[in-house]
Amino acid sequence: MGAAEARADTEKAVPAYRSDRRRFARVKVSLLGRYMLANRQEYPCQSADFSPGGVALVAPVIGAIGERVVCYFEHIGRIEGQIVRHTDTGFAITINATPRKRDKLASQLTWLANRHELGLPEDRRHERIVPIHKNVTLRLDEGFDVEGKLIDVSLSGAGIALDVRPAIGLGVVVGNTPARVVRHFPDGIAVQFNLPLAADRFDENIIL
Repeated sequence: MGAAEARADTEKAVPAYRSDRRRFARVKVSLLGRYMLANRQEYPCQSADFSPGGVALVAPVIGAIGERVVCYFEHIGRIEGQIVRHTDTGFAITINATPRKRDKLASQLTWLANRHELGLPEDRRHERIVPIHKNVTLRLDEGFDVEGKLIDVSLSGAGIALDVRPAIGLGVVVGNTPARVVRHFPDGIAVQFNLPLAADRFDENIIL
């Protein structure tokens, strides 16, 4: 094999098999995205944890073990791989990528992890609307309901005026939309939805 062929072979996309998992540091990052299964249907998703070798997804539709998946994530872009296990909230995939792509992904994940550790402001790129129907009921993980008012809503989360302050990280259901508390402010809380809202229902008439 010549040198050129050897370089080409090295750059081929290869999956990160289970034996490689310890080589990659996993970081807890919640990135919104979309994924496509073998049936070519697209669904919204959110990452639960990420490494250059694989990603665990919170996903509404679960594919088969070994099924090919193509994902697009904010900040990361396109990745593809195969489903290697199912979880309570979705599934995990191993990422097929060249060594160069893995290095780039490692740098992106390091930046995202540092942004979280340094407490830098959350990404506010998503359009925010003020809904007409502001009254909303929050069901907390502790098993009781509280009444609040929606301040604004984006595809990825909402600001809610509340008299109580559920703990940051606590799971809540806003109306019928699962979410978690990500921030407190003087008059209420901010929540991030477990899955992004569908764009075709995102307007001032939205009811969560």
